[in-house]
Amino acid sequence: MSSSAMAFDDPFLFEDYFPSMVERLGADAFIGELCNGFCLLMDVEKGLITYESLRRNTLVLGLEEMRDEEIVCMLAEGDLDGDGALNQMEFCILMFRLSPGLMDRSKRCMDEMVIDENNHVASLS
Repeated sequence: MSSSAMAFDDPFLFEDYFPSMVERLGADAFIGELCNGFCLLMDVEKGLITYESLRRNTLVLGLEEMRDEEIVCMLAEGDLDGDGALNQMEFCILMFRLSPGLMDRSKRCMDEMVIDENNHVASLS
């Protein structure tokens, strides 16, 4: 299995396509696609992804076998403000956190920035 694929509970397999999407689309267009995904899953009246809206969309996602507890856990994983639902920002943050490739890339960028800053400070002394 490649480093971008992770096995969870059978029969699900998660393939992390986000890094290649960012490369192909660019960062702004990728964020736009995440926002489009949010809009597909959200409750139109509330502007949030709720338990009910996620349950309704399990068929679209190919996850019709999902148990109620799993949906609740998915929401809880990304619910930063404790309201039991996901707003657009929480959804995007969750998608980034669930992508090992994007998290690795972000860590490498941060490491490079720290090294560059340390080199810059050292050159001033």
